[in-house]
Amino acid sequence: MYLGMFDPTLVLLIPAIVFAFIAQAKVSGAYNKYTKVRNRRGITGAEAAKRILSQNGLNDVQIEMSKGKLSDHYDPKKKKLRLSPDVYTGASIASVSIAAHEAGHAMQHGKGYTPLAVRNAIVPAVNIGSMLSWPLLLIGIAVISAGYRFEGNLIFDIGIIFFLGVVIFHTVTLPVEFNASKRAMEQLGGLGIIFDEERSGAKKVLSAAAMTYVAALAIAVANLLRILMIRGRD
Repeated sequence: MYLGMFDPTLVLLIPAIVFAFIAQAKVSGAYNKYTKVRNRRGITGAEAAKRILSQNGLNDVQIEMSKGKLSDHYDPKKKKLRLSPDVYTGASIASVSIAAHEAGHAMQHGKGYTPLAVRNAIVPAVNIGSMLSWPLLLIGIAVISAGYRFEGNLIFDIGIIFFLGVVIFHTVTLPVEFNASKRAMEQLGGLGIIFDEERSGAKKVLSAAAMTYVAALAIAVANLLRILMIRGRD
């Protein structure tokens, strides 16, 4: 059992990493393109989010401007929808699409969407697991190399369990993100925030963003397979 620079299991990561680069390039391309295309109604991201929240009885959710590019997110604990400056003040197709997506998360929270509740519940444990998994795996290998196979394998297996939590988190995230985008498209069209001919652009922005979550899951699964293969060498 080993985990080194020339570990042949690293080959498993190559397709996932390539996919992640492609997904990120699509996000950047779609955002850069449609952030320059003004929606015909001239509605800003903040205004779009406010309309969606109001229409769905979520007037207790506050909309704030966050710092940094694409720092948009919904905070379920504080019931705050935070939009990056370009999205908050921008009146582009990209701005209203991203704002609607985050409002979609607020809608999920308000209606008790199960996958979101599961994801929020496991976040603390996953954060700890992701922080400790690789150190435990490396310590396990070191202990085995020192001749303590039982103890080393035990530590390594605990690391596997912790990393499995990361994979589960990314798996649960997929339906959460895809559902938020679906809600966003329904709200954008249903509330007349965008015209029918602008739906294609909005869908491209949201679809590209969703692919980054697929890529994150692919990398996590590839790493889990690597870990299991390394464990199997024992």
